[in-house]
Amino acid sequence: MAVLTRARAHAARAPERVRNRDGLWAAFFLAPQVAALTVFLVVPLGFAVVLAFMHWDGLGQKQWAGFSNFTAALSDPEFGRAVWNTVKLALLTVPVGLGLALLIAIALNSVRGSGFYRVLYFMPVVTSSVAVALMWQVILAGNENGVLNTSLHRWFGITAPDWLGDPGWVVVAIAVVTIWSSLGLNVVIFLAGLQTIPPQVVEAARMDGAGPVRIFRSVTLPLLSPTIFFSTVVAVISSFQAFDQIYVLVDPQDNEGARTIVYLVYQLGFRDFQFGMSSAAALILLVLTLLVTLVQFAAQKRLVHYDS
Repeated sequence: MAVLTRARAHAARAPERVRNRDGLWAAFFLAPQVAALTVFLVVPLGFAVVLAFMHWDGLGQKQWAGFSNFTAALSDPEFGRAVWNTVKLALLTVPVGLGLALLIAIALNSVRGSGFYRVLYFMPVVTSSVAVALMWQVILAGNENGVLNTSLHRWFGITAPDWLGDPGWVVVAIAVVTIWSSLGLNVVIFLAGLQTIPPQVVEAARMDGAGPVRIFRSVTLPLLSPTIFFSTVVAVISSFQAFDQIYVLVDPQDNEGARTIVYLVYQLGFRDFQFGMSSAAALILLVLTLLVTLVQFAAQKRLVHYDS
């Protein structure tokens, strides 16, 4: 009887030992990722939050500043222009880029050999952003060496503006480059979403007499709304963080129309050595991004349909 009792107790403890062993293995494999996130994300973010309330030039003694960095940034007209330029870039790139990607994805969804076209559209995504910016710099140059302006003048007699030099047109030029470089990613995402739509639903709508436009509005868009929502959130965040292509494409120091919030963070920190102001501007950008994302998540309750 005692032997049977010990056997039962041993069998009862076996699942617990398995769970403990699995937990140790999970901790072992997660430890490098957690350590990397802590070192490269949590610690710098915490340091930036503390630094936003300090005056510091990177070398001297840190001085407590309170909220003066935030008030100075919010009252600075240059910061206001940077916010407006960032918003304009998002308003141009997000709806136009996602709309164009959706139309291309719908066209490719019914074309044979769509894998070949996916590779073509996706090539700009895996191309270096610096190489993309340098290529478009040659295309959009405002002098006689600009490919676009030379072609428009030679073929149509149109005198085009200085796309990269005119503050009124530089945001449009940056938006075109951003849309072109990110188009392939959105096309692939939308194609994946389209292929999850049950074909019998589309066929049933067609048998009920629905035309292509009605099928797109009443069937495709509702069933694709989760994918559209995901792409919209990612595109908005990416547009708010735009920097590398802008920095290579045009010098925002000489063109106020190209100064975004991220560039202003770079300028304050690594040109003017006002790391407190730079951190404060970065935190304002973080809060702005979070607010826009929260609005999008609140809107998804009415606009996104997860039931097929």
